[in-house]
Amino acid sequence: MNYNQNSYALGSKRSIIREIFEYSKVRASQIGAENVFDFSLGNPSVEPPKEVIDSIKELLASENQTLLHGYTSAQGDLSVRTAVADNINRRFNANVTPNNIYMTCGAAASLSICLKAVVNQGDECIVFAPFFTEYRVFVQNALGELVISNPDKDLQIDLKDFESKITPKTKAVIINSPNNPSGVVYTESVIKSVCDILRKKQAEHGNIIYLIADEPYRELVYGDVFVPYLMNYYENCMVCYSYSKSLSLPGERIGYIAVNPQMTDSQNVYLAICGAGRSLGYVCAPSLFQQVVKKCIDAKVNIDAYKKNRDLLYTNLTEFGYDCVKPDGAFYLFVKSPDGDAYSFYEKAKAKEILVVPCDDFGVKGYVRIAYCVDYNRIKNSLAGFEKLAKEYGLIK
Repeated sequence: MNYNQNSYALGSKRSIIREIFEYSKVRASQIGAENVFDFSLGNPSVEPPKEVIDSIKELLASENQTLLHGYTSAQGDLSVRTAVADNINRRFNANVTPNNIYMTCGAAASLSICLKAVVNQGDECIVFAPFFTEYRVFVQNALGELVISNPDKDLQIDLKDFESKITPKTKAVIINSPNNPSGVVYTESVIKSVCDILRKKQAEHGNIIYLIADEPYRELVYGDVFVPYLMNYYENCMVCYSYSKSLSLPGERIGYIAVNPQMTDSQNVYLAICGAGRSLGYVCAPSLFQQVVKKCIDAKVNIDAYKKNRDLLYTNLTEFGYDCVKPDGAFYLFVKSPDGDAYSFYEKAKAKEILVVPCDDFGVKGYVRIAYCVDYNRIKNSLAGFEKLAKEYGLIK
């Protein structure tokens, strides 16, 4: 065999999320989309803000189309990076400059670049369960070793378990808050403790441990829930951001990396990020949508629809007897399988045309993820199936 075996393995077996999503399309063609209740993919159901649509129209009507659709600097257009830096500084009282910003093709590219920039072969990267399954792929691609820190009973970070997982080989830690798949937001006290542990371990082992904040869901929080900005809590931090959820632009693949200027050897790390982007082919993020970001830097999607969906789904499923984690952010409901077997729950729900994601691959066994970023009526129409399933499990007498 002349092809790369690792690449073949990744291509021949999609992630569980994508497998279910592809199945849903086939099933919809067979029985009608209205009869399939697909909760697999975190694909925003809320339209982009009006400012985004207006900006796209305005840009496409402008005279300088060659510039609009041409290459930018490899790390992104300077005016765009300036707008991003100014936005971060204004909102979080940081001190980033345009030369701390690298525009990317979404959060997946941001994470891949950051890991490639700082991880050497055999280095360890800690992730907090439950975690987005593709972290494993990104870490392996950087030739690192994935280490899983188990959560506490509330799905917050178990600080003792986390500290026990840090070794002299630990190079990076990824934090995703609001969390995919649970919707949990890590509290400020937990974040402070994580950062204190990292500083202690850096001093103990005599090496730098990078904290990588994965933040595509930062703006999707409900009520007055506070999401700490990690750069303000830890010096050796880089932030990976995507506009996929905050502007409902997942298919446009636009985001950025922000490197903390207080980081040890900050500018050389930034240059390593530029080099990693170059080696991975992630240079010059989509030019049109760089300009859209600049024009819509303060725009936000209306998350009222997500909150309405969350409340409908959470209220009804808990009334049916399901054990659910109430999400403070993102658009996922984490539900415990009544018999402790996530795949059994998935198959039984599938038989009722309800497609949920078993989460054993997310590092926590026995749970499924329900992505409620769908039409409200789709959730409403699925409730009868969830109720029948609850009766089968004996949750409803």
